[in-house]
Amino acid sequence: MPNAKRPLRLIALAALALALAALLWALFGALRSAVALWQELRSLPAWAQYVAAALLLLAVATVAWFAWRWLHPRRRAPKPVAVPRRGDVDARLDALAQQRVDAAELQAELVELDRRARSAELYIAVFGEISAGKSSLIRALDPAVAPVSDVLGGTTRAVAHYQAHLVNGRELTLADVPGTHEVAGAVREQIARDEALRAHIVLYVCAGDLTRDQDAELRWLRGFGKPLVLVLNKADQFRDGERDALQAALRERYRAQTDAQIVVSTGGMESVERRFADGRSERVSRERAPDIQALIVLLDRYAANGAAAFEPAREAAVLTSVGARADVLAAEMRGREANAIVDKYTRRAVIGALAAVMPGSDLVIQAVLATGLIRELSKLYDVPVRDIDIDAFLAQVKLTLRTSASLVLAIAGNAAKAFPGLGTLTGGAMHAIAYGLIFDSLGHAVATTLRDLRTLDKDAANSALAKLLADTSAERLRRIAQFALRGEPDE
Repeated sequence: MPNAKRPLRLIALAALALALAALLWALFGALRSAVALWQELRSLPAWAQYVAAALLLLAVATVAWFAWRWLHPRRRAPKPVAVPRRGDVDARLDALAQQRVDAAELQAELVELDRRARSAELYIAVFGEISAGKSSLIRALDPAVAPVSDVLGGTTRAVAHYQAHLVNGRELTLADVPGTHEVAGAVREQIARDEALRAHIVLYVCAGDLTRDQDAELRWLRGFGKPLVLVLNKADQFRDGERDALQAALRERYRAQTDAQIVVSTGGMESVERRFADGRSERVSRERAPDIQALIVLLDRYAANGAAAFEPAREAAVLTSVGARADVLAAEMRGREANAIVDKYTRRAVIGALAAVMPGSDLVIQAVLATGLIRELSKLYDVPVRDIDIDAFLAQVKLTLRTSASLVLAIAGNAAKAFPGLGTLTGGAMHAIAYGLIFDSLGHAVATTLRDLRTLDKDAANSALAKLLADTSAERLRRIAQFALRGEPDE
């Protein structure tokens, strides 16, 4: 084996030597060209030499600029979130109410939006991860307020508002929100996000370099267009060099995502050594003075503009949130209605199969029921579907069913044996359950395709159908088996 590998090593060394020789030859040629160019330039008049030198410097600078831009690509600011109009949001909530969907929380959100607008108070949300020092920052801004804060992470469990007064007398409403990224704290995290959207200005407090989750959170907040300030807290815990490097890195990285980047220290306790005249010394604890002057100056500038200056962005953020949550409620409602439609046609298919008691050699979909099922689902999702498209899709479905017939029959047979009572039915019970599986799978495949793609994509729906036909979950089989057991048509 070593002798067999030796020729390969020699070939590799020879190739490397040739490559180095080619590189040296290219460098030698470039050097000769540069020397020849320099000699030609020296033979030119003085003014021509200056022009040539200027052109050469311009070419070098251009290459260097492109190289720098390639190594340091410009970060694009996130696109602003599309904002719905207030009238459209009101209309959507009214439509949900007419369909008996509980949208009381969203209505309350709009009521609070209007209340804050009338109050003309400037709301500032102090936002960030647990134990970043948000409550301590509020206490440093105005010692008269006293948010609860201790050494345990996640002290703040709900939103607390404080009327703070800056040194010049300007008033602010500071919102102390629950910390994000807490273990099992998803509900409190959503509370924090909602309050950040209700505020005019957001202070994003961190105690070090941002994690990937914090980075995503910061960019999400920026998308709403309201003033966003990155506050690096606990600066006293870093050495001067470390603090300056971290501050420079945050400013460079988040200049496009934030309106300001400020380093603060909210105080706290520190240990110092006290020396006596007789030579004795002792360690004592004392309050560390907060260093937040840069933040106070910035907040004073915001407060001088008044809440009205920031109201459009705040309103846009709240309306966007309410609109998105209304979409979720509408989607959930449509999902429930789609399930009801699928169950209705599945029951009809089962009852029809029990009445016919003709299993036959193949499981052929009842064309009238299948067409009615697709039409009702397309109407529910407001997707126009032509009859010719339905016919073409059902023809493709029949091919899928021919290849899946044995599987469907096997699943139906297992369901008939697994659930008590089905054995007392006629011999068409298994055939009826098979029809139920087909219609249940067909309905959910079509509903998913219409919901996600907004069209009756035959390939996507057929692929979803094939997967659903193989679903043997006990809950699903029990539901379909009960249709066969009861044997009663729907109203």
